[in-house]
Amino acid sequence: MKVIGIDLGGTSVKMAILSSEGNLEHQWTIVTNTENSGKNIVNDIVTSIKEYTAEHSISLDSVKGIGMGSPGQIDYEKGTVKGAYNLGWAEVQEVKSIFEKEFNKPFFIDNDANVAALGERWRGAGENEEDVVFVTLGTGVGGGVVADGKLLHGVRGSAGEIGHMVVQPDGFECTCGNKGCLETVASATGIVKLAKDMITLLEESKLKELIDKDKLTAKDVFDGAKEGDEFANKVIDKFAFYLGLACSQLANALNPSFIVIGGGVSAAGDFLLERVRKEYEKFAFPPVRESTKLALATLGNDAGVIGAASLVL
Repeated sequence: MKVIGIDLGGTSVKMAILSSEGNLEHQWTIVTNTENSGKNIVNDIVTSIKEYTAEHSISLDSVKGIGMGSPGQIDYEKGTVKGAYNLGWAEVQEVKSIFEKEFNKPFFIDNDANVAALGERWRGAGENEEDVVFVTLGTGVGGGVVADGKLLHGVRGSAGEIGHMVVQPDGFECTCGNKGCLETVASATGIVKLAKDMITLLEESKLKELIDKDKLTAKDVFDGAKEGDEFANKVIDKFAFYLGLACSQLANALNPSFIVIGGGVSAAGDFLLERVRKEYEKFAFPPVRESTKLALATLGNDAGVIGAASLVL
């Protein structure tokens, strides 16, 4: 039996056919057409699946169901999406009803960060443990919480909003309206904010010219730190402090087997992880420190389609 996973993003739609054990058998991508309020997106995906399976002689009778991860506010029971502005879906968009009509298969949908959490838990760094927290560091900070093998949604679907844990009261203003949220200091944009804020500490650094020209990126800061730039290392230490603090509080509250760190910023690898772990261990409750481990995500861009497929199973 096979399952189909769909990772819907603002630029592209990644699709995959997997075995029921989670092995990737086929993968392909199409461009996300956001014109006309994204009205063609769902039909484009439906058409693409039909064409791909026909072209590769894959019988849809062998497909158990279809799962999708999407940005926006998800009503995972009704199978609708709202407020996915990067898709053009400001108002409620029907998704589940269309897929089930077109394929006569069960269809499941959830938030893209939640779905990536399921992917890393099932086939990635979470080692298929029952309790795993996923933190994704990109333009913002997202995440998902799996407890007792089940994804947590909360009463309004906001469980796992890790990026909005406050780690710096009266800190930088967040897009959500609060101040000091984790994503203001631990996202790619947050690292740049920290560097600009700490510029008074700048005595000598290769980053000064980039800051002056407003061209600094998070990668520049990490590259500078790896090369031994003192100022860049101070910025990364500050970033690691906030992320380590947040991870310790997640661990103290949930005591998962793993807190998996993914997203673009995690590309810094063990250089990042060791610094975060040092801060995490300062704040974690001793029994939690011994039982909850930090790990880097291993699935990369495949986490979304694998997690989406797991919704079916």
